[in-house]
Amino acid sequence: MKSISPSPLLVIALAISAAIAAWGIIDPQGLGRIAAAAVAMQFDSRGWFIMLEASGLLLVVLYLALSRYGDVRLGPDTAEPEFSTPAWIAMLFAAGMGVGLLFYGAAEPLTHYEVLRQYTSDPQAASHAMFVTYLNWGFHAWAIYGIVGLVIAYFAYRRHRTLLLSAPLTDVLGEAGWTKALGWGFDLLAIVAIAVGLAGSMAMGVFQIQTGLAGLIGVENPGVLTIPVFVALCIAFIIPLRRDLGEGMALLSNAAMLIAVGMMVYLLVLGPTSFLMDGIVSGFGRYLFGVLPAGFSTAEFFDELLTDWFQGWTLNYMIWWLAWSPFVGIFIARISRGRTIREFLIGVVVTPTLFSILWFGVFGGLGFYDALRQEGALSAVNAENLDATTFALLERFPLSGITRTATILAAFLFVVTSVVSAGFTLAMIGTGGDDNPSPRIRTIWGIILGALGLAMILVGDISLVRSIIALSAIAFVFIVPILVVCLFKSLAREERP
Repeated sequence: MKSISPSPLLVIALAISAAIAAWGIIDPQGLGRIAAAAVAMQFDSRGWFIMLEASGLLLVVLYLALSRYGDVRLGPDTAEPEFSTPAWIAMLFAAGMGVGLLFYGAAEPLTHYEVLRQYTSDPQAASHAMFVTYLNWGFHAWAIYGIVGLVIAYFAYRRHRTLLLSAPLTDVLGEAGWTKALGWGFDLLAIVAIAVGLAGSMAMGVFQIQTGLAGLIGVENPGVLTIPVFVALCIAFIIPLRRDLGEGMALLSNAAMLIAVGMMVYLLVLGPTSFLMDGIVSGFGRYLFGVLPAGFSTAEFFDELLTDWFQGWTLNYMIWWLAWSPFVGIFIARISRGRTIREFLIGVVVTPTLFSILWFGVFGGLGFYDALRQEGALSAVNAENLDATTFALLERFPLSGITRTATILAAFLFVVTSVVSAGFTLAMIGTGGDDNPSPRIRTIWGIILGALGLAMILVGDISLVRSIIALSAIAFVFIVPILVVCLFKSLAREERP
């Protein structure tokens, strides 16, 4: 086994992550309140810039895909894709689709609906709520992932650099002391953002798993299952972190995705199919023709309720995607060698967005069917506990015991595979781009991620958890534009295809 002495980057990143975890465990509410206040201040002063950047990245995607640079290959001109297109697309889903879809499938559209119906009629509120959900999970999110992944892939495979955020800086601006220092800072911030963002998703997974499990086994207070579920997750991800089980993790992640897709199709067929398909078709049309203008909206002239709602959801999501972009970007880059820029961007941005539209169209559509055509019981459940909304929806269908069990299993698998992948990625960045970091370092990161996850769980409030994630990623609002400038400077040197 090769031995790599700990680098200053690794030591400092571990120390910062451990300190955040300790703070969250000792004073979870204090951490949550400070994060919420800091993020609110940033959103009040720079919310316009965050939306401008997210929309700008989507425009960059359109330009690169349609320009002559779309023919540039991520690798030598003779390189061929390592994976077939269907396998590649399947892995893209595994990278970016996870426990968030299970958690928010019906809960988010219903939450938006309850806010917006205070300003318009119920049918219009439902229509706007679905549009906002698509905005939060669609082209803008995947444009952020896609651009960061493209930058990493281009400099790693075309320019023969490492799979690190520091690579574009040193490649384009040279190996000067200040570029190395700035790149080092980029890598450090990437590690912290990945660790905190992953911990937030772990907390969401625990909340949903314990709620579903409590309903299945008849436990009245889901909180008593928090520690057992958390311990089970830790055991499940620490074991593979000690071994080279990348292929096995991919199989588990794909199995979770298949469960989720099967459940979506099941609900579409057994539910009010015509109502759902009407909503999906009309919602997609509204989103497709309204997504670019909506990306420049900032809720500037509305009252405090709507402004807080916009900041707590849309702005928070844009920061959340930035927090995850180094992790997802590195993963996407590693599986995309040999693709052209046009192939890469269409596959990464368009395909997952279409899936998100179908997913929320089914789950959100069922929520709206209950709110508009039935007694509105799901909205009442959602208002009380977001964790329980998906399970309350599944209880309305046959074989609810099986579907709820499948949801719990899928959530568990999504969390485990995400933590294992993040552990490898964090260890890789911390060791300067080593493709196979030692099991010891991977295990240490697994322990840190577990501690961070526990801190997020102890915070106990999803909105506060999202604020902590947002705070960890604020710096990426300024880092990503620098990476884009480096990409364009390097592309400008390319010979015309």
